[in-house]
Amino acid sequence: MATFINEASHTFNEYLLIPGYSSSECIPANVSLKTPLVKYKKGETPKITMNIPMVSAIMQSVSGDRLAVALATEGGVAFIYGSQSVEDEAEMVRRAKNYKAGFVVSDSNITPDATMADVVALKEMTGHSTVAVTDNGKANGKLLGIVTGRDYRVSRMDPATKVSEFMTTFDKLITAPEGTTLKIANDIIWDNKLNSLPIIDKEGRLVYMVFRKDYDTHKQNPNELLDADKRYVVGAGINTRDYAERVPALVEAGADVLCIDSSEGFSEWQKLTLEWIRAKYGDSVKVGAGNVVDAKGFRFLAECGADFIKVGIGGGSICITRETKGIGRGQATALIDVCAERDRYFEETGIYIPVCSDGGIVYDHHITLALAMGAEFVMLGRYFARFDESPSNKVSIGGTYYKEYWGEGSARARNWQRYDLGGDKKLSFEEGVDSYVPYAGPLKDNVAMSLAKVRSTMCNCGALTIPELQEKAVLTLVSATSIVEGGAHDVIQKEKSNTVK
Repeated sequence: MATFINEASHTFNEYLLIPGYSSSECIPANVSLKTPLVKYKKGETPKITMNIPMVSAIMQSVSGDRLAVALATEGGVAFIYGSQSVEDEAEMVRRAKNYKAGFVVSDSNITPDATMADVVALKEMTGHSTVAVTDNGKANGKLLGIVTGRDYRVSRMDPATKVSEFMTTFDKLITAPEGTTLKIANDIIWDNKLNSLPIIDKEGRLVYMVFRKDYDTHKQNPNELLDADKRYVVGAGINTRDYAERVPALVEAGADVLCIDSSEGFSEWQKLTLEWIRAKYGDSVKVGAGNVVDAKGFRFLAECGADFIKVGIGGGSICITRETKGIGRGQATALIDVCAERDRYFEETGIYIPVCSDGGIVYDHHITLALAMGAEFVMLGRYFARFDESPSNKVSIGGTYYKEYWGEGSARARNWQRYDLGGDKKLSFEEGVDSYVPYAGPLKDNVAMSLAKVRSTMCNCGALTIPELQEKAVLTLVSATSIVEGGAHDVIQKEKSNTVK
């Protein structure tokens, strides 16, 4: 006979935090949201620590290289989707890693025989106004000059004008030799009032570009999550089928952390994948696993060698796994159960494995609840899909803008690997839907607002760090009636208008 768990499983919406004592130091400006991304031994420092507790879901409609850059700029990590070719995913990782390294490999290059029309087309494609002119039109070619917006006027020049006729030639450029430190490069930029500084080798070949705007951007974004070479930290998704080809390509491209993208992690497929990675790379390659919803699932993946473990089955806004297959668990109950096992595992082994809460986040305060229940960070899909930086299209429906958002288990994604049970290479039925979400603008503004709420709530609980929140938090279950009481009620609300009068 089946085993029955008679206690109901609960969602985040069924819990509230009880306020705790707040000292005068408990102000949002003093709150630290730093949190470990990967496992570590007691007394040691994690190899990767995030500055905010947010990662993006491994989804086609969420995590491309643009979002990876935007989220790392704010202090989190994006996991670039794996439901694409190995080569395409590796290239996305490579673009994100090279986007801003202080020393940037130029992605806007042209030959002197090209035309102004070619320059304009290149600018439209890359979005960059500084174009390096090299002998072969490549990033590693011999530098012959630079073209910026100041060198040409579309309205006054013939589009067929050769680049060689209007570029700033090499003899008029200020350059620096290979090996110049970032500090010295920035000093040269400031002393000479430059917008960019080419770095060249002994043969005059272009090696890097250093941009003034990157220095300014860093100063404006103190939470940037960078690796030892001052490149953005980037994650990538893998599956349990082609890991022998995908993992080496992603590691070579520079991925800092990997994550097995699967709807259900309590399986031999994940064990085999983790064992292969450990046998080939040891502990040098960091890889998360999941998803699980109970203590047994956590213990299994912990013993298989996972660096972090994802919790959640069927709680995503576009996921219909519970509806279709009848499996899953309320996200709050699953998270509480897994985090309790995580703490027991730490006591037994001295190894702390971070827990990621994946799914079930509907409101910003659910992030705080997930952290209080024991998660180190949350993985978000719908949340990030709404932003400018997500890969999906922005569409107008009835005069309102939306972004397309589809599940990896939908027919549109055709990501059979995520739901792989060792059968045919196809989706037998859908476990996700194709949908729209309200367009919300740039990632930066929205993340700042969401985390402002998290910091404020933490102060209400008397906590200035996530571990302190987990120690001090007092949670209470709420009734259906008290959920209604928590919103606006018994009033006639004024109509909201976007028109400024």
